[in-house]
Amino acid sequence: MLVMAVFPEFPRLGSMMQLQKYDKGKVCKMSDAYVECLVKAKTSLLGKFFKTLLITLTVVLVLAMFVLPPLMMFALIGAILTGGGAYFVNLFTDLEYEYLYLDKELVVDKVMAKSKRKRVATYHLDRIEILAPIKSYHLDNYRNRTGKVKDFSIGEELKPDRRFVMFYEGGEKILLSPSEDLIKIMKNVAPRKIFSD
Repeated sequence: MLVMAVFPEFPRLGSMMQLQKYDKGKVCKMSDAYVECLVKAKTSLLGKFFKTLLITLTVVLVLAMFVLPPLMMFALIGAILTGGGAYFVNLFTDLEYEYLYLDKELVVDKVMAKSKRKRVATYHLDRIEILAPIKSYHLDNYRNRTGKVKDFSIGEELKPDRRFVMFYEGGEKILLSPSEDLIKIMKNVAPRKIFSD
């Protein structure tokens, strides 16, 4: 499944921009110092179940308004509540993460239901301790660390697993699913901190 995104144009980058497509829901736009990547997160089974349940209940209650006129008011209130619930469940389960790298700064945005965008985090390359593939031997010294874990990845382990782990200053552990171009540009700036094995 390919996710399409609308990217803002940067006049100073001009014709250096390229649009690249990646498997598993990645779309990236890059130049020599700028990379933008959009990754679709996997929806949990529980989220799919609740979304389906609430949509089904909404349809049943709307039909009940026409079939059972004495219960019309209760069916209308129920349909409004379940419809609203389905909207909010969809909003929080249909997630995409956008990574933007520009001037030694990695910005992570969360896109909810392809309609709302929220800035989740900003990471400066100088403060990154290490960024490596999730099963890399470079992370052996960091395996026993405890701290806050943030998951901005696709949310599932694929074969091969292309997720990366970043340890950030202050004990944060961040899971990402960056493109190869994003890793390559970050590695050019900080080769001793960024590993692609």
